[in-house]
Amino acid sequence: MKQTLLILAVLAGCSPAAFAQKKPTPKATSATSVPTAAVLKGRAVYTQYCLTCHQADGGGVDGMNPPLTKTDYVLGDKTRLTKVLLNGLQGQDINGEEYHNVMPSQDYLNDQQMADVLTYVRNSFGNKASAVTAAEVKAVRATNKK
Repeated sequence: MKQTLLILAVLAGCSPAAFAQKKPTPKATSATSVPTAAVLKGRAVYTQYCLTCHQADGGGVDGMNPPLTKTDYVLGDKTRLTKVLLNGLQGQDINGEEYHNVMPSQDYLNDQQMADVLTYVRNSFGNKASAVTAAEVKAVRATNKK
């Protein structure tokens, strides 16, 4: 089969290299690339535990539950965001807006689940931020003071 293609290429005036099998180019990776598996697992955790309050689009509910879209809490310091899951949140303005529902602690989630859901939130709803690792969550949990 290869010989036939080579002969056809020469007869057609094409370079045999034009018919060479091309290997896929590996995707570029960077220090800020986000693992797809973490995002998919994080979506499952979000659907189970977060969606009711923060909604399917991450938009929250005006005056009750804050949005997760492009807020300082989500895109900013990972330690602060991790502490929100560990300790819950109440009485904090989010980007200058008041929200009155209490966010309960989600400390029953294991380190990997927290890392995955935080990575998902930081990379969904128009957000783009670095991943959160289970090791980072574990370190915050170890030093967390409520």
